Amino acid sequence: MSDALVIIPTYNEKENIKPILEAVFSQQKLFHVLVVDDNSPDKTADIVEELMVNYPGQLFLEKRTGKTGLGTAYIHGFKWALAKDYKYIIEMDADFSHNPNDLVRLYNACYKEGADVSVGSRYSQGVNVVNWPMRRVLLSYFASKYVRFVTGIPVYDTTAGFVCYKRNVLETINLDKIRFVGYAFQIEMKFKAWKHNFKIKEVSVIFTDRTVGESKMSGSIVYEALFGVIKMRLRGLK
Repeated sequence: MSDALVIIPTYNEKENIKPILEAVFSQQKLFHVLVVDDNSPDKTADIVEELMVNYPGQLFLEKRTGKTGLGTAYIHGFKWALAKDYKYIIEMDADFSHNPNDLVRLYNACYKEGADVSVGSRYSQGVNVVNWPMRRVLLSYFASKYVRFVTGIPVYDTTAGFVCYKRNVLETINLDKIRFVGYAFQIEMKFKAWKHNFKIKEVSVIFTDRTVGESKMSGSIVYEALFGVIKMRLRGLK
């Protein structure tokens, strides 16, 4: 039994899912993995089901009937993890933009170093992004600065999706009241953890853009992240 669960949401990740799972399970620390698949047309879930035979009691799959957003996939995974008594719950993408070798560093920031939330941060020590066009780097970087300015949250990479939560953080935050479903979901989770006075620690990582598969980024996601934070700041913990 592991005390830590890695949640990987998927939609059309058939090229990435097998190697990313193998990389997670090859770490010196034992992690369990929950894949939350949104009815991928490319049959990502079928690949996971085949791999579950190789990782009994370590690899789990939750299949949803539709594509309803990154935030709802993670909340589904959070509730699953809490019901299974995991103490540390980690968000990670399937496309290797988050390096599985950094999992232990995120885990130890909470397990050994006293953080309640650890964030795999692209911007805590300069700009650590590989293979992104400059326009996207600037958009992401200044979006995070904008969020810090509007909300006051002391986190450099507010939109980061490589995050470890202690279970008491997820038990304290009312998951049913999380409003955002796109990348602003990541901002809202960090904001509410901070408003509840949980300790957030940034762990510097190198973010590498996907080499196979298609990005899920869209204009509506950016709009939600940029303009939704003002409403979030005004609402506080509501």
